Amino acid sequence: MARGQQHLRRGWTTGACATAAASAALTALATGRFPDPVTITLPRGECPSFALHETRRGDGWAMASVVKDAGDDPDVTHGAVIEARLTHGPPGSGIVFKAGRGVGIVTKPGLPLAVGEPAINPAPRRMIAEAIGALAARYRIAGDVAIEIAVPGGEQLAGHTWNPRLGILGGISILGTSGIVVPYSCSAWIHSIQRGIDVARATGVRHVVGSTGNTSELTARALLGLGEEAMIDMGDFVGGMLKYLRRHPIERVTVAGGFAKLSKLAQGALDLHSGRSQVGIARLAGHLAALGATAEVVERARRANTAMEVLALAEDERLPLAATVAEEAAAVAREVLGDAPVVLDVLVFDRQGRLAGRSA
Repeated sequence: MARGQQHLRRGWTTGACATAAASAALTALATGRFPDPVTITLPRGECPSFALHETRRGDGWAMASVVKDAGDDPDVTHGAVIEARLTHGPPGSGIVFKAGRGVGIVTKPGLPLAVGEPAINPAPRRMIAEAIGALAARYRIAGDVAIEIAVPGGEQLAGHTWNPRLGILGGISILGTSGIVVPYSCSAWIHSIQRGIDVARATGVRHVVGSTGNTSELTARALLGLGEEAMIDMGDFVGGMLKYLRRHPIERVTVAGGFAKLSKLAQGALDLHSGRSQVGIARLAGHLAALGATAEVVERARRANTAMEVLALAEDERLPLAATVAEEAAAVAREVLGDAPVVLDVLVFDRQGRLAGRSA
């Protein structure tokens, strides 16, 4: 994958790092020695090696840690230390997962983990369990162990994630399905959108807001009088949110965003990223003509450099361009929702966060 002329380096998920740390700790429990580096097998067959950051061992327990390398992805957990402390469990107890410092606890329903469970997602649990099972068989020891995963500083890192909003308290989540971080992947963000919808449904939230950014979220939340649990940070992925809502409907959905972003939705774009869709300035100028703008204003709009420049022209002429865009965006969104039982409306904000237009 390339950004400009640079090749982007892949990295490892927190789940892969936890698996490596747990594997090293179990090996030390079985042999008295920590393998360094430690090699693991990922779900798709890759076999990366991880250097150990710290190791400790005592009577019946061992701890190993690795430093997460997210490659060239702007991951909040890049550089975090992922620790795994293993202790022998009672015969027949199997693998028990525990949250150490900096790993969150699930407090709301709707996630793929039960309330009260450590925020170690199912895929990393499977990865760790398979690694522990294979090592236990190799060394002919019982695989009954308690595994405590910790991330020093994870409480602070969690403030930069969706965890507080999802009801995961006390730290970050241990995530990853493939074990590999693909730089600038959309999948992690869309996964967070889906989990936000799941939690809202499970906790009885009947009205959610999908916002393109922080300004639109704060203004929409105040305008509609909703709590934080109703806020879905959809970013550019309005299509991903709407398609998931089509299968998992919520009674009312408000799409909130800036004029430029929602102008893209109005013209049919479901990915609002600047690199993947562009605002049709000529289309906006045509709307101004239909709303009664003079030929001079329409021509100025056609020559505008940005969507916000066109909006300013419309507001100077007291023409409801933002409301027109909101109606068109709502029509596109409703088409994606299909026959899902969802009432949808759209709020369009200007650059200062003021409500510029809304759909019916």
